[in-house]
Amino acid sequence: MAKGRNYNIGQLNLKISPLLLKEGDLIRCVNMEGDQVGALKKRPGYATYLSSLGAQVDSLWSFQLDNGTQFWNYAAAGGSIFYSTQGTGAWTICGNGTMTSGTPIFNAVSENTMLICDGGSATRHTTDGTSFTNTTVAPIARGIQPYQNRIYAIGTASTLFWSNVGTPTDWTNDSSSINIPGPGRLHSLFKASDRLISTKNSGVMYRWDGYNLYDLATNLGPSAPQSIAAVEDYKFYLNRMGVFGFNGNMPELVSNPVEKQIYNDAGEGIIGTTFDNAPAVSHLYDYYVSVGTVTDDLTDETVSNCILKYNYQLDRWGNYTFANRPTSWLSYKDASGSQQLIFGDSTGQCYTYGGTQTSDNTASINAVMEFVIHANSPETEKEWPYCWFFFNPGAQAHVQVAPTNTFTKGKKKWIDLGDVKDGVVEFRSSGLTSRLLHVKISESSRGARFHFFGFSYDTRPIERL
Repeated sequence: MAKGRNYNIGQLNLKISPLLLKEGDLIRCVNMEGDQVGALKKRPGYATYLSSLGAQVDSLWSFQLDNGTQFWNYAAAGGSIFYSTQGTGAWTICGNGTMTSGTPIFNAVSENTMLICDGGSATRHTTDGTSFTNTTVAPIARGIQPYQNRIYAIGTASTLFWSNVGTPTDWTNDSSSINIPGPGRLHSLFKASDRLISTKNSGVMYRWDGYNLYDLATNLGPSAPQSIAAVEDYKFYLNRMGVFGFNGNMPELVSNPVEKQIYNDAGEGIIGTTFDNAPAVSHLYDYYVSVGTVTDDLTDETVSNCILKYNYQLDRWGNYTFANRPTSWLSYKDASGSQQLIFGDSTGQCYTYGGTQTSDNTASINAVMEFVIHANSPETEKEWPYCWFFFNPGAQAHVQVAPTNTFTKGKKKWIDLGDVKDGVVEFRSSGLTSRLLHVKISESSRGARFHFFGFSYDTRPIERL
C-alpha cells in the first residue's frame, strides 16, 4: 500500500508535462484565487457600479487633486467622457469631453493638471476635473506620461514630444521633440525605473533618460498599450509571445505556465486581434488581463471571457471568467482610502469587483479545479481504495474523480463523490483501477465562497503477470 498527500496546492501549469507536475498542481483552475499559502478559495463576485453609459466602456481612469481629498473617476464610452465626483456621484458628461469613439483614452497628471489623448482628437487638459480645454500646440498623441516635471507624448508617427518644465499646458516654450528610430510607428509610452520607455508597433523598445536615447535591442514590446499595468515599479504587459514583466532593462517572460492558453498548436489560444486591444489592470498585487475565449490543447477545455490572472506575491497563474467581459479596468483609492477595482463592459455598464459579493451581478460563479494523481508511477496499474479531500465546513463544492489511462477529454468518465458540506470527503472504492486518477472540484452556487486545503490518498499497485 502506497500513500500520498498534498496540502500545498499549486498553480495552473500547462507548460510542464502533467506527469512531471507535483501532484496538486492544476491543469485547470477557473475562478479560484490564492488565499492562505497552499490553499485556494473561490473568487468573489461583482455588482453594478453607477448607471449604464449606453455604449462600450473604452477606458476608465481617475484624477486626484494634490490636496489629497478631491478626486474624480472617468469613463470613456461612445465617444464621450463622463466623470463621477468622489467615485460615487452620478455619471456626468464632461465639458468639451467629446473624443474619438471606440478608442482608449490615455492620461497624465502634473502640476495639478490632467492631460488626455486618444490618438485621433486634440490633446486636452483639465484643472477642475469636470471640463476640458484643448491644449494649444500640443500634438495629437497616442500616449502620454509625466517625466522629469514635463509631459511627454508620442505622436501618431515616430516623434516623441515634450512640454515645458513645470507647465504641462505649454508646448511652445522650452518644448521640443526627438524622432524614435526603427520600424513601425510609436505604440505606447510608460515609465520604469525612473526612465521613459517608448515602444513601436513592431515591438522595438527605447529608453530615454532626458538626455540620451537607448535602443533596448528587443522586439518584445507590448502588443496592446491597454495591457500595461504595474505592481510597484514592475511593469506587466501582453505580447503575442506571452505576458512579459519589465523592470526598465529587458522584458522577462513570466507566463510560461499558461503559454498553451496564449498560443498553441491547435490555434485555439488568444485570437490575433485581441492582442491589440486587451485591457489589463494590477490590483492588490494581482495582474489581470482580459483575453477573450481561449482553449488549451492539453485539457481541450474552453474558458469563455477568459481573464489571465497572475498573483505577483505567490508567483502563480490562474484563470477567471466573468459573466460580463471586461473592456476596461480601473483600480483606485476611494474616499475612505480603500483600494477598489471596477471594470466596464461592451454594453456600457461598469461593475465593482470584490468585497462580500458572491455572484457576478446575480449570475452564479462557476469555479473549477482539475489535477492528476499518479502516485509517482504513471506506468503502473493501481487500485484506489481511499482518497480524502479537505475543505472548509459548509462548503458547497462537489468532488468528482475519473480513473483513466489517458488525458483525452472524452475518455474521462467522472464519478461523483458528492458535496463537501462537512469539510471532508472520503472516497472508498472496491476494484476501481487505473494508472491515473483525474480529480475535478467544481462549484457554481451564489452562496458563500469555499476553501480547498488539500488531499490524501492510498493506492495499491497491481502486480503484472
